[in-house]
Amino acid sequence: MSKNYELLQQAEFGLAVTPIVATGERTTSPAVATSTAEDLSGLDPAVREEAQKLVQRLFIVPGKTAPKAVLFAGVDAGDDCGLLSAVIAKVLAKSVPGTVCLVEGNLRSPLLPGALGVNCDRGLMDSLRQNGSIKEYLTRTGVDRFWLLSAGSPVQDTVTLLNSDRMRERVSELRQEFDYVVMTAPPLNNFADGVVLGRLLDGVVLVVEANSTRRESALRVTESLRATKISVLGAVLNNRTFPIPEALYKRL
Repeated sequence: MSKNYELLQQAEFGLAVTPIVATGERTTSPAVATSTAEDLSGLDPAVREEAQKLVQRLFIVPGKTAPKAVLFAGVDAGDDCGLLSAVIAKVLAKSVPGTVCLVEGNLRSPLLPGALGVNCDRGLMDSLRQNGSIKEYLTRTGVDRFWLLSAGSPVQDTVTLLNSDRMRERVSELRQEFDYVVMTAPPLNNFADGVVLGRLLDGVVLVVEANSTRRESALRVTESLRATKISVLGAVLNNRTFPIPEALYKRL
């Protein structure tokens, strides 16, 4: 994940969100490895700064009703959604007095337990097939007021379970137990999971990879989500690079 990511402004994808732009002058945006617990527990200052800005724009909006349950979903395969969501959820937990739950909704290629350095015996899929409070399926992350609901045991027909009444009940439980819910999803262009999950939450933030995600794909996904009455809150541009100093880039 890059040090540079921003919420795209309305002119880019028709998303009514003010942009978040990386600060400082640098000729390139070096990648930040986020595959281990050490990486997430000691975030690069630049990454932390940008994540804080994104959290402020999305979840802490003075004078407005901010979303409390948000889905982060990539447009195409390879879009860095899961790791970015983990960073956002952690920074959110450190920025608000309330509790935060990060939910692994990407059942196709789950990675959050490894990224956060935790072991999970049970998770979301187990909670849909078994009884008990949702609390029984949560895992502590080591950060105060920050919990993880992992994907859990693998299943075959994930869409059926995600589209069940049981899933709606579990999401309702999460909303009652936590002040904020951050959920991931597999790529929207590849699977229907994100549309199913998006209907259960307050809105979707698209994760767009710089120099990779095609504008046409992002627009098509945005229109599809809105057609199903899912609120598109914005798009995060990830891995943007500046081949020239950013101060000059902004003047072009």
